[in-house]
Amino acid sequence: SYCETLPIDGPPSFRGQSVKYVYKLTIGCQRVNSPIKLLRVPFRVLVLHGLKDYQCPQDEAVAPSNPFLEEEEGLKKDSRLADLATELLMAATSRRSLHLYNISNTRGKVGTFCIFKTVYKIGEDVIGTFNFSEGDIPCLQFSVSLQTEESIQEEFQRRRGQPVSFSTHARHQEACLHTAQSSFNLPIPLSSTPGFTTNIVSLKWRLHFEFVTSGESARTCMVRGSQSEAITWTGVEQIEVDTFSWDLPIKVLPTNPILASYVSQFSSANSITI
Repeated sequence: SYCETLPIDGPPSFRGQSVKYVYKLTIGCQRVNSPIKLLRVPFRVLVLHGLKDYQCPQDEAVAPSNPFLEEEEGLKKDSRLADLATELLMAATSRRSLHLYNISNTRGKVGTFCIFKTVYKIGEDVIGTFNFSEGDIPCLQFSVSLQTEESIQEEFQRRRGQPVSFSTHARHQEACLHTAQSSFNLPIPLSSTPGFTTNIVSLKWRLHFEFVTSGESARTCMVRGSQSEAITWTGVEQIEVDTFSWDLPIKVLPTNPILASYVSQFSSANSITI
């Protein structure tokens, strides 16, 4: 048997545009008078910060145990860490509180945005709602993008002033003229990497909003197309618009490794012939 302890505060598996963290297990075998054969087994690592300072309880009675099974001390410690990690994830991602944001530009108020939490784990859905009924400026269209922000520390940049890299994982776009309320649902992919920071790179998550507003009132955005009994209203051919964007930082934590393994591209079985 072989056993190796992974660092609790190490970086997670990550494939960015400038930095890549990859974990793999290399196995070498050789028969007499035969060349050495190597087998490289890649695996994915998810890191939950906050477990480094955890101290295992000294009193074994406080930890749940099965009296009919004989477990080794190392297995008991690993199971307690796994249970603690699950509890920390559930406690951090289950807190809900109403967050209201006013959407406005230089001309006035466009509407309000509502979100119930800003801490998620990979695999969850980011849900938010808009209310344009109380806005003074009509909103013609909006888009919401779920993005990661990869920034390299200054001493490790290829060139001075290297720009921050952005990656979009999900996007929602909708035309909303004369719409009182709207919502969006953006899933966080199970194959994505939770936010982390090392001495080389920092990965953060955010919601990127883009709004297209009209400089005129909502009534002037539609014109009559017919004077008959059946009146048809159509949109104007030309209209002056203003665009502005807004970024809302969110926090994304890892998930249960069993769930993350469902979308893993690594093979579950590996073999070597010597």
